[in-house]
Parts: sequence; structure tokens; C-alpha cells
Amino acid sequence: MRTDRLIIPLLLILTAPFISCSGQSSGAVAGSNENNSDKIEAYYFHFTARCVTCVNIENKAKENLEALYPNLVNNGLLTWQSVNLEDASTKPLAKRLGINGQTLLIVKGDQKINLTNEGFMYAMAKPDRFKEIINEKVDGLLMK
Repeated sequence: MRTDRLIIPLLLILTAPFISCSGQSSGAVAGSNENNSDKIEAYYFHFTARCVTCVNIENKAKENLEALYPNLVNNGLLTWQSVNLEDASTKPLAKRLGINGQTLLIVKGDQKINLTNEGFMYAMAKPDRFKEIINEKVDGLLMK
């Protein structure tokens, strides 16, 4: 097999975690003044125009949370929300959580876990690894 055929896919795989469809990254999220609670909220912040990878990250994250934690989901202790950043009604939520670009975020009280990079790295290429990471992070929140 010719190596020049491998270069472009390899570059895409290596650079995908560092870019988003909007060209923006939320980076670290700012703290909030929320009270600690037992409820875990998962958000996928996005823009109206989205690529296949962006939609896949959202779908896989939601699917994994529902599969891993069905009791929490059914009891309302784990919620999922897809948030369009271009919708004016979502601006207060994005501002409160310190979000300014495409972000996969899990929140429990004042604890925030940004899984955006992990989504880009693993949702399509290694979905089982993506599920493991989500499991590890949410389990960590459940123990606190």
C-alpha cells in the first residue's frame, strides 16, 4: 500500500481533537456558584451547522449515558440536553457554564468535566474507548 494514501487520514485523526466545526474550543470552563446536588447534567453545546463527526459525538455520548446509567436517567438524576448556541434562549446557560463553542460537558453541582476532546478522538474511531471514558468520569462524579 502506498504511504501517501495514509498521510491524509492519519493527519485528520491526529488533528481532529484540536479543531471543531466552528473553529472554536471552549477550553477550560469557568466555575459557577451552583450548589452541589446529586443530579448530573450532560450537555452537548453545538452550532446550527454541524458536521457528521459533531452529530456522531452527540449521539454516542447520549447513547452511552442512557446505556450505562438507565436507572439514573429514568429517575431524572442524569439528564441530557442538546444545546444550540445560536438559539438566543440558550445564551444564559452557556454563559453560566462558561461555554463559548462546541462542547461536551458533564456537570454535577460546581464540578464540570469537559469531554470535547475525548469525543473528537474516540466517538467515531474507538467508540468503546469513548464509552469507557464517559463511564469513568460519571462514576467519579457519583462517588463524590
